[in-house]
Amino acid sequence: MNEAFKHTRLAKAIVITILILGGFLMVLPFVWMILSSVKTDMEILQIPPTLWPKSITLQNFINLFTQMDFLVYLKNTIIIVLFSFLGLFFNAMAGYGFAKYKFRGKNGLFYLVLATMMIPGQVTMIPVYLMLNMVHLTNTLLGIALPGLVGAFGIFLFRQFMSTISDEIIEAARLDGCSEFYIFMKIILPVSRPVLAVQGILTFIAGWNSFIWPLIIANDQKYYTLSVGLALLKGQHASNYALQMAGSSFMVIPIVIVFLVLQKYILQGFNVSGMK
Repeated sequence: MNEAFKHTRLAKAIVITILILGGFLMVLPFVWMILSSVKTDMEILQIPPTLWPKSITLQNFINLFTQMDFLVYLKNTIIIVLFSFLGLFFNAMAGYGFAKYKFRGKNGLFYLVLATMMIPGQVTMIPVYLMLNMVHLTNTLLGIALPGLVGAFGIFLFRQFMSTISDEIIEAARLDGCSEFYIFMKIILPVSRPVLAVQGILTFIAGWNSFIWPLIIANDQKYYTLSVGLALLKGQHASNYALQMAGSSFMVIPIVIVFLVLQKYILQGFNVSGMK
């Protein structure tokens, strides 16, 4: 008995050690990037390298907005993220319809929506570009945001979660004279906070990191997003590593903050959505 207990403790200690080492190796580049963003370029290039900056400076972040058009890129990215959150509302409505309403062809339509998840985004880029060009939406923020407004994965996730909501609650609200929109806004959405958090962070990351589509659809630099601006920064200031580290940190830190705020809902949302 004692021997088995010792083996169990040893195995647990080995697993914990491996996890700590793996976590350290995963976090180290991120920590290096953050600390390098507040160093001078000369300090980054010195040998041997230093982890902690000798003198902390915010000049690199200031240069992002003075030497580059990062304020414009930030504004465009925020607009695209807000459009994406509007799409989150549409995804929730579609998921609710598939979960709680009965209509002819519902299952077939739902499977058709799921089938679109098998099509790579690169395949649809050219047709979508041609359609937007026909309605004169190329080289516009609306043209950048419109294709990502709704998505099959978001509809699927909402449908799976909302299928677990009791039908009796909805029927009781209808008997009390509540409208369908009121039920959706005041009952369904508050109950769906876990999956909303999951979709919220996925939507934010997708909108914040949007790169390929804005690069294709926008010809004017005033419509570039932060990701495109970061690639432009790398091309224009290839030797200024401190400035590149500041731009990368500026891209990553908001995502980390959003994840830390919503993390308690994320696993719960994924677990519940996979129950049915």
